[in-house]
Amino acid sequence: MTTFSAISARLGDLAIEVPSWAYGNSGTRFKVFGSPGTPRSVQEKIADAATVHRFTGLAPTVALHIPWDLVDDYAALASYAEDQGVRLGTINSNTFQDDDYKLGSLTHADPAVRAKAVQHNLDCIEVMHQTGSRDLKIWLADGTNYPGQGDIRARQDWLAEGLRTIYDQLSDDQRLVLEYKFFEPAFYHTDVPDWGTSYAHCTALGDRAMVCLDTGHHAPGTNIEFIVAQLLRLGRLGSFDFNSRFYADDDLIVGAADPYQLFRIMVEVVRGGGYGNSADGRPNDVALMLDQCHNIEAKVPGQIRSVLNVQEMTARALLLDTDALDKARTSGDVLLANEIYMDAFYTDVRRDLAAWREQRGLPADPMRAYLDSGYQQQIEADRVGGSQAGWN
Repeated sequence: MTTFSAISARLGDLAIEVPSWAYGNSGTRFKVFGSPGTPRSVQEKIADAATVHRFTGLAPTVALHIPWDLVDDYAALASYAEDQGVRLGTINSNTFQDDDYKLGSLTHADPAVRAKAVQHNLDCIEVMHQTGSRDLKIWLADGTNYPGQGDIRARQDWLAEGLRTIYDQLSDDQRLVLEYKFFEPAFYHTDVPDWGTSYAHCTALGDRAMVCLDTGHHAPGTNIEFIVAQLLRLGRLGSFDFNSRFYADDDLIVGAADPYQLFRIMVEVVRGGGYGNSADGRPNDVALMLDQCHNIEAKVPGQIRSVLNVQEMTARALLLDTDALDKARTSGDVLLANEIYMDAFYTDVRRDLAAWREQRGLPADPMRAYLDSGYQQQIEADRVGGSQAGWN
């Protein structure tokens, strides 16, 4: 069995990008809930994100969503983030909250609507130039609710055309990351419903087009770690959106309901070279991100719990005795192979992680440290008046 001391240095490679929208108000299709202390500006979102990083050391970058995080000067916003101790990361476009996109955006039958959606993504690339961001992430709500409503094949052609126009405007150090979701809000067919569709479009675009795997965007019973392994094998896994599918969407804390799944995913990330540095010493290109809009729980501690869950399962994945596992597999010892796998998952690393944090000047228990810090009480007292941020 691999020891914790043997993986200690590798744990320092873990970096998880947090989303600005996680700190705003969220809800269901029935209700968006407000809560005290919710940010009223993107600057306050960034301050909350920086607080997560300060207590955990795990969240050095913040993803933005346009136009939810619209400002006049993104270079100034990037400087503000750096002053807070974090950097701006992925830029997410939004072509699902404008009335024109009711029947689609990049796949709309009207060329004018498709052109509008393309231009929005080009505007996001300009934001990337100002923030120094590497990735433009595209998620589309496009699809249909009824058979016959749309031309499925034509919509794929329009999607390919729009993505090509966007991709061609990226600089050499920027990437397009295409997310998928198998249903909702389109319930008959979704234009990018699975990893294969995203992969097909990305390979047609070029080497800087990658697939984003959202752990909440799969049907029950889907073997997500297989998809992880396949995309890493093909060199097309660009990023993760970590969350949980038990919401019938993607907004619950990752690993809260099924930590074993998160462990299995991280085993394949490590196995496939998606974690830490590559063999030649360069950082890998897989971005680990959260995509969560906390509904009934407080925002900042919700993000702290999320990044800690990823850290714990990453530590367990790194503890997997791969040499012993390979021998068991080669000899055909099915039960021993499973036992070795389960031994790593059942290893309790919490005390070791607490000591690891203290050695690096971090709180042994980030959740308790945050609750004792008074930050939550302070923002609830200070953020009175104005309009609370939220996805609606």
